[in-house]
Amino acid sequence: MTKVCHMTSAHAPHDTRIFYKECMSLTRAGYEVYLVQRGESCEEAGIHVIGMGQPFGGRLSRMTSFSRKVYEAALALDADIYHFHDPELLPYGLKLKKKGKKVIFDSHEFYRLQIASKPYLSSWIAKWISRCYTHYEKHVLSAIDGVIFPCTIDGKNPFDGMCAHVALLNNTPLLQELYDVWEEREKPQITCCYVGGIRPDRGITQDVMACNHVEIPLILAGNYFSAEYKEHLYSLDRKHCIDWRGFLDRDGIREVLLESSIGLVTELNCGQNNIADNLPTKTYEYMSCALPVIISHSAYADRIIQEKQCGICVNPNNANEIAAAIQYLLDHPDEARQMGENGRRAVKEEFNWSVEEKKLLALYEEILSAPL
Repeated sequence: MTKVCHMTSAHAPHDTRIFYKECMSLTRAGYEVYLVQRGESCEEAGIHVIGMGQPFGGRLSRMTSFSRKVYEAALALDADIYHFHDPELLPYGLKLKKKGKKVIFDSHEFYRLQIASKPYLSSWIAKWISRCYTHYEKHVLSAIDGVIFPCTIDGKNPFDGMCAHVALLNNTPLLQELYDVWEEREKPQITCCYVGGIRPDRGITQDVMACNHVEIPLILAGNYFSAEYKEHLYSLDRKHCIDWRGFLDRDGIREVLLESSIGLVTELNCGQNNIADNLPTKTYEYMSCALPVIISHSAYADRIIQEKQCGICVNPNNANEIAAAIQYLLDHPDEARQMGENGRRAVKEEFNWSVEEKKLLALYEEILSAPL
């Protein structure tokens, strides 16, 4: 049996994409799967989880000493193929390749752009780090066996020609997690929701202003970017619309979606947000639960929303435009309901992990059959 080792130093235990999608897909396909990650060791769903505890110190400590700890535990497993999920593990991917292993880098984000827009870095430092990262990433990719990325960028594969094997795996939802268990409920009130990190670049400031204008509740499920940002949002919340639920597990998120009426995905146009040829994962999750979506304009989003007729695109910087979209859905409940049904159909037919799983398994077969 082929032994596979997934490695992550940055992601939380049981990350949905890593554990429930990729690792479980590989286990079902007959691979012997190990996952080295934060937290405790356990055996679950046929996956051997090697827990490394929690990193101590800040971001720098995690990216150095803790990532090395993850690498050493992974190396000791002597797997046939290694699949790592964080850019800080790039040096260890290269080390594994030099030891004769087959290696895949799973680039969850377009890190070259994401680094350049980090809010905790000054502009010139972020650009310098981004340039250095880009150069090093290309060096590593030219040596290892495969790279995974969610989608094209403005119609082009950003890793084309950089690595021997490239796969585009959209981070779409598992049908059994939301779509299959969806149940139509009588909503006690009209409610917008947002699920994810509560940060300025996610457009939450404008969402709060919009919901105050329309005077409907806004459920926020996630952690605040900072105490200062939380205070700022509440200072804008004149109508007391914010209904903060904190960080929720998947069951909690499901409950939020089932009680909500509209899903908000108004990310600001920074980093890869307005050029990626996919929708944020939360959009597909909203659609799975028959929520019409209000989403930021982008070339891809405009096309998909028009094609699938499942929501409204808006300027994420314009709270009045977001409020107008919310009001439109409130004033046209039959159309809003049809948008929700259209979104569920699109998830069932196209935007689900069953489609992406085939691409993952094909990539593994290609790499394992190729010479070292």
